[in-house]
Amino acid sequence: MLTKALLTRLRALREKKTREAEGLYVVENPKVVAELLAAGITFSELYATSAWDGPPSLARTEVTPDELARMSHFPTPSAVFAVGRISREPLPANALARGLTLALDNIQDPGNVGTLLRIADWFAFDRVILSPDCADLFSQKVINASMGSFARVTTHTADLPAALVSAGVPVLGCDLGGDDVHTLPAARDAVVVIGSEGRGLSPAVRAAVTRFVTIPKYGAAESLNAGVAAAIVCDNLRRVLGR
Repeated sequence: MLTKALLTRLRALREKKTREAEGLYVVENPKVVAELLAAGITFSELYATSAWDGPPSLARTEVTPDELARMSHFPTPSAVFAVGRISREPLPANALARGLTLALDNIQDPGNVGTLLRIADWFAFDRVILSPDCADLFSQKVINASMGSFARVTTHTADLPAALVSAGVPVLGCDLGGDDVHTLPAARDAVVVIGSEGRGLSPAVRAAVTRFVTIPKYGAAESLNAGVAAAIVCDNLRRVLGR
C-alpha cells in the first residue's frame, strides 16, 4: 500500500512549480508511455495496475485502481503512471547554423506545442527551440500531444531573438503579409519561426526574421492553426530540398 505522503507528492506533480522543484514530469497515457520506452526513455518511477500490458520485464510498483486514481492528474485515470526526470540541454553556440530548426515564439497552447514537436519529428528537423514563454515542455498535455516525438526531437528553451539574430542562416517567419511559401528557394540550413495564433510573432522576433512567408488563402478563413501552418511551411521547405 502506498503512503498518503507519496500519493500527495505524485499528485502535486501536476503543477509546473512542483515539477520544476522536484525535477520530475509525469506521463499517464499508456500509448505515449510505450512510445517513450521504445525511444529509450528511462522512467525513475513506474506505477501500474494489473491491467497494464507493459513489458513484463520492466520494473514497476503494482498499485490498485483506487491508488492510481488518487495519484492521477486526470478525472479518469489510465492503468499506468510513469515518472521521468526533467533534463534540459542548453542551446550550443552556432547550433542554428547547421540543419533545419523549428522555432516556437510564445506558443502557449500545450496541444499546439506537442503537435509542433510531432511536425518537427515528421519532417526530420534537427531541433526545436522554444521561447521561455511557451507552454511547459514537460506538462502532460504537451507530452501526450507529441505522441512520442517528445523523446525523439532535440529541444532547447532559449532567448529566441538572440538566437535568431546570430543564426547566420535564413530565418523564415510565418506572417499573413509574407511571400508565397511556394516560392521558397532550397535551403539546407534554415529556421522556421511560428508565432502564437492570437498575436503572431513578437516584435523582437520579427526584427530577426530575414524573410516572411505566408500560405496562399483561397477561402474566407481568418487564419490557420499554428500546427497546420507549420506543417505546410515545413513540407514546402522539404519539397524544394528534394529530400
